[in-house]
Amino acid sequence: MTSRGQFITFEGTEGVGKSTQLANAADTLKTLDVDYIVTREPGGTPMAESIRDLLLAPRDEPVNDMTELLLMFAARAQHLHTRILPELEAGRWVLCDRFTDATFAYQGGGRGVPTERIAQLESLVQGSFRPDHIILLDAPVETGMTRARHRGELDRFEREAVAFFRRIRQTYLDRATADPVRYHIVDAGQSLEMVSRDVVNLIDGLVHRS
Repeated sequence: MTSRGQFITFEGTEGVGKSTQLANAADTLKTLDVDYIVTREPGGTPMAESIRDLLLAPRDEPVNDMTELLLMFAARAQHLHTRILPELEAGRWVLCDRFTDATFAYQGGGRGVPTERIAQLESLVQGSFRPDHIILLDAPVETGMTRARHRGELDRFEREAVAFFRRIRQTYLDRATADPVRYHIVDAGQSLEMVSRDVVNLIDGLVHRS
């Protein structure tokens, strides 16, 4: 019988290098001969990607916090049940750019949506399903925002004030402190070479423990 794959998520504020380290992790799994896919949230399926476009597009109309939260979980429900769970059941590892921890950080810490409301939707959409491991790429907010600006035009979230991202970072760190077994903090303020080395070592360790 095929063993279930591992669900590994990458989290962090803007500009911490998630895309780079996701690719790095994927290369490591390939080297170790582990079957995997790479995906992202919001998004990951055609329908969920359409919801992502709605969420990220800059617009003059204010977006209600509850509208944003519900759209996040609508995309997540589609992604989880049509892609993530089938891939895991087939024995593949799933590397995902953000998951529900990002909702607790961005909509909870950043927007101030009560944690209890997010937790209710988490249970409704996911049941008991949670990531096996969360790799938190952590760097000072100013460092990340400088990097994000150099990438080009900012999306609706990236245009928020620095205080918004400080609240997000603190929420991530609080969640990591509360769950040190599943959370793995990587210092993303280091050089790219050192961050990449740390991620390779993490992924290698997770593979050999599974």
